[in-house]
Amino acid sequence: MSLHKQSGKWYVAFTDYDSDTGKSTRRFLSTKLNATEKNRKQAEKIAAEWMDAVRRKRKGELTPGAASEIIAHGLRQLFPRRHSNVEMLPKPTSLKAWTEEWLAAKSKETEPTTYDRYRRIIERFTEFVGKGKCNANIATLDESDVTAFRNNEAKERARGTANLSIKVLRVCFHDAMRKKRIVSNPASDVKLLVNDESNRRPFTVSEIKRILKACDDEWRGLVLFGLYIGQRLGDLARLTWRSVNLEQNEIAFTARKTGRRIVLPLVQPLVDYLSELPSGDNPNAFIFPNAAAHKRTASLSNQFREVLVEAGLAEAKDYRTTTKGRAHARESSELSFHSLRHSAVTLLKASGLSDVFAREIVGHESAAVSRQYTHLSTDDLRVAMQRLPDVTTDDAPAKARKKH
Repeated sequence: MSLHKQSGKWYVAFTDYDSDTGKSTRRFLSTKLNATEKNRKQAEKIAAEWMDAVRRKRKGELTPGAASEIIAHGLRQLFPRRHSNVEMLPKPTSLKAWTEEWLAAKSKETEPTTYDRYRRIIERFTEFVGKGKCNANIATLDESDVTAFRNNEAKERARGTANLSIKVLRVCFHDAMRKKRIVSNPASDVKLLVNDESNRRPFTVSEIKRILKACDDEWRGLVLFGLYIGQRLGDLARLTWRSVNLEQNEIAFTARKTGRRIVLPLVQPLVDYLSELPSGDNPNAFIFPNAAAHKRTASLSNQFREVLVEAGLAEAKDYRTTTKGRAHARESSELSFHSLRHSAVTLLKASGLSDVFAREIVGHESAAVSRQYTHLSTDDLRVAMQRLPDVTTDDAPAKARKKH
């Protein structure tokens, strides 16, 4: 790059590269500034911005957002003082700085559980895009970044969770547009995935008894807990003895997905199961140590599918190579560990309980039922949960399975 005086103006000469043709082109462009020493520094700043654009173009990083950032930065260099047109341009803000600002505002504007959900999604997104993107101007984000994150969410979690993450990012970036941090929303055109929750169905009582016969001791406990307290596999796998109070027959823990503190009574099948386990002296020891050793819930879900196969409720997976690749969203099944959660709600409602009780026990949120006006004590829930059938009765001895 070089700077020249010509015809009373400053001109910049630089080499541009066209990735489509593979050819380099020498360009000679006017900065529109008079050839005075006073304007030379301004011309150098313009030249530097152009060269930055050329470098990004060569790397394939010149997105519309990045181009807007370059233009805005260059104009601010030229007009450092307040100027009506310049004030309308996006203010240079890193993704990290904006998300921290946004979450700080949401901590005051939303309920604690809603804020915790926003925070976890933003943390996963920033971790996914990496430190480079986090420290760069938020304007450099584009639709491909958000789409890749959506696909990763669907691979690691349920499609419903992936869709919720996209909706939260849309709100976050819409607020960034409103605050003039960006000129376009990189999440607005990212499509939501077809939700697979509608394919899920609850287990029947007879199916649950078949599953229990196919379980080893630890999976038997996980299934009982999944049915009788209606919680997610990841939360159950990380339960510790500190959560259990056998004197009061209660269990207390925080759901990772919602951040909600849950206190539930232990029905007799759970008390019997826990009483047979060696609790030890460490309150932080896991109730299900083999399950807790798995860092990813997906691997536990695969193990549970093996239990379903042994119980005759699922077909063995075909592990032949496909062309879908690792980024492909996981396929859904009508039966999974999450079906126990559906079973809990179904059995509770079948026993004559209202929707309010069922939602409170399994931790479902509802726009129609506000906890602000619903206050159910643990004793209320205990009476309700005693209506659930005892699936452990008339069971044959648990069938020994190979430990994973």
